[in-house]
Amino acid sequence: MNIHEYQGKALLRASGVPVLEGVHCTTVEQALAAYDSLGSKVVAVKSQIHAGGRGKGTLYHPKSREHIMDGGVKVAFSRDEVETYATNILGHLLVTIQTGEEGKIVRNLYVESGCDIAHEYYLAILVDREKKSVLIMASTEGGVNIEEVAEHTPEKIHKINVDPNAGLLGYQKRDLAMQLGLSGAAHKSFVQAIGKMYSMFLANDCSMVEINPLVRTTDDQILALDAKISFDENAEFRHKNWADLRDLSEEEEVEIRAKETGLSYVKLDGNIGCLVNGAGLAMATMDVIKLYGGEPANFLDVGGGANEEQVKTAFSIILEDPNVKGILVNIFGGIMRCDIIARGVIGATQSLGLDVPLVVRLAGTNVEEGKAILAASTLNIHPADDLADGAQKIVSLIGGEA
Repeated sequence: MNIHEYQGKALLRASGVPVLEGVHCTTVEQALAAYDSLGSKVVAVKSQIHAGGRGKGTLYHPKSREHIMDGGVKVAFSRDEVETYATNILGHLLVTIQTGEEGKIVRNLYVESGCDIAHEYYLAILVDREKKSVLIMASTEGGVNIEEVAEHTPEKIHKINVDPNAGLLGYQKRDLAMQLGLSGAAHKSFVQAIGKMYSMFLANDCSMVEINPLVRTTDDQILALDAKISFDENAEFRHKNWADLRDLSEEEEVEIRAKETGLSYVKLDGNIGCLVNGAGLAMATMDVIKLYGGEPANFLDVGGGANEEQVKTAFSIILEDPNVKGILVNIFGGIMRCDIIARGVIGATQSLGLDVPLVVRLAGTNVEEGKAILAASTLNIHPADDLADGAQKIVSLIGGEA
């Protein structure tokens, strides 16, 4: 789950991490009032979307695609400039390297005080699953795409792995500060900030905290000038406040509806719809589809206790994607019964008027009953003996390479 910069700044501020004063706005009038209240001649007018590269993005009219302005983050030196930038940003389509050509409509602004910057750094805290630790990355090359730094000057990216049982140790904070060339007051400010940021990362069950740039001011204070934060949704039960932080306008409508129905759905770019029970099996199904030359159109996990109605809903969600040319159902019945899946598949194909190839692989609880139900139907359903067989069949049926 992603949140906006202004929400991330509020979390950082509450944790004691130094950030500049700023105001969240949704109208031009609010942006002007924010400028008046901040008391800073220079402010940053920042578009708020769930994507990186805002500063280098391009704004377009949402309907005509007429070019409006380059850059979704602007430095304003007067009230008039705040009005101009807020007008050009709010309600317009921002296209960045991360949004793709479809872009995102900007509905939120953040007007933030300016500061005197001596240097920009990059900082990120992530979960390193391979090493079962928290990874902290930092670089003196802030304010640019970290991918470019990794490609051209990887030696400028410094990494430390933190054992979550021991926590972030004092020498690790000091070593990282020295690797960034910090000394004196700046060194002390960084050590304090990274400690508080790490504590915030754990307390909020974050999956990522990225500050780009983290800046050193001319008076040697370390400030978080940006905040890109995402949470591990598996921990949602521990954080009731997350519902208030979620911006549904930034999420796919179909993914929201799937979640409300108890389904886990993520839209992808391929043309083979997948209906699977279990996240691990769903990942394996997508891998095998790709192995045989196909491209999955979605990740869809119906879970271990889906009923016939949920199966119908899952089919309808898959078919809303106009790119879907065929569907592979892959069910391993444990808690889930194969006969329930079979009835759900038949009910869905009858009610939705399915007109794309459908391959069904069933295994596990009540598998023979499930296969018998499918075989007795007059619908154009192609049975598969195993996952490999199912993947090959669906790829072949849509004219793929298998």
